Amino acid sequence: MRVGIIGVGMTKFGELWEESYRDLVAEAGSKAISDAGIDGKNVDAGYVGSMSPGLFIGQEHVGSLVADYAGLIGIAATRVEAACASGGLALRQAYLSIKSGVNDIVVAGGVEKMTDVTVGQATVALAGAGDQEWEAFHGATFPSIYALMAQLHMREYGTTEEQLGMVAVKNHHNGAMNPNAQFQYEITLADVMKSSPVSTPLKLLDCSPISDGAAVVILASEKTCKKYTDNPIWVTG
Repeated sequence: MRVGIIGVGMTKFGELWEESYRDLVAEAGSKAISDAGIDGKNVDAGYVGSMSPGLFIGQEHVGSLVADYAGLIGIAATRVEAACASGGLALRQAYLSIKSGVNDIVVAGGVEKMTDVTVGQATVALAGAGDQEWEAFHGATFPSIYALMAQLHMREYGTTEEQLGMVAVKNHHNGAMNPNAQFQYEITLADVMKSSPVSTPLKLLDCSPISDGAAVVILASEKTCKKYTDNPIWVTG
């Protein structure tokens, strides 16, 4: 049995001061349900990927919160977390629940509200995705850990700072074409190279920002997909 995606919804990403965690979930979720053309009463379960809402917005147990606010009453709602892969893990769990035959239509989403705290508080929250005893306690923030990885890659493969910088150039190029992107403008390699140093060899424009936003997909079994669309996106890996 194949599993397909029949609906998607996404908010804008950025420093969304006027939007709450609930607002973001509701916007992305309602768009996904509308795109799929389903009734919320047909949803069997939901998986919410959210890295650290307890530290960012003081809210735990967001699976139930999201289900309640989205009007998905009575479904099995589960929060999952895997740092930057939290949304991807929600998709994986939704896929497995359908593939196993337990569920038929499942909502999977990722949501973060990261900009309502200070930079220091955000750093502490993000450090929770690392090893508190062996990394965070010794001052190893994620930019510094990634910088060590970059240095190792440069040493082993001859990678240059300019080559790393081209990743940021490419990402900004894509963002400039995406109305939901946090940064919708182009940058040059020269811009990257002269941006402020963060942790050698990484500079400001090499590093990702914190952001607010949400994305939701609706997954369904192969039989159910055919009821709603002639062209589902089949999950193949």
